[in-house]
Amino acid sequence: MKFDKIDIKLLGLLQSDCKKTTKEYANTLGLSATAVYERIKRLERSDTIKSYVALINKNKVEKSFTAFCHVKLVQHTQENIRHFENAILKLEEVVECHHLSGDFDYLLKIHVRDMEDYRGFMVSKLTAMPHIGSTQSSFTIKEVKHSTAIPL
Repeated sequence: MKFDKIDIKLLGLLQSDCKKTTKEYANTLGLSATAVYERIKRLERSDTIKSYVALINKNKVEKSFTAFCHVKLVQHTQENIRHFENAILKLEEVVECHHLSGDFDYLLKIHVRDMEDYRGFMVSKLTAMPHIGSTQSSFTIKEVKHSTAIPL
């Protein structure tokens, strides 16, 4: 799908605040509300806009402990990959999972209450999975930058 300058600007506006009215976006873009509405619908239909979400303050919901865990599978077979990925999808603590190249097979981003919760997660959930060879964890000291916006 080809984007013009207005599409790019509209996507930027939606990424920064998707709760504004179509009329507010129209005023910013110098278009009619109908034109903006049609652009948004086209972006949704093309799956450029996948969903709309509320970003929650993790401190307010007691999930402020962020860990990054590298995971190495015992053997990198299709069956082990499928089994691991299906199991990870069921773990609510895991907010991101990336299949990697390099020394480790996966990188997980995990939100829990504290170190004790993380230990419980590792012992009872993650390392209890079959096919996991090793893990290596790092913990966030300070979040310097966090953005959900895709650079356009």
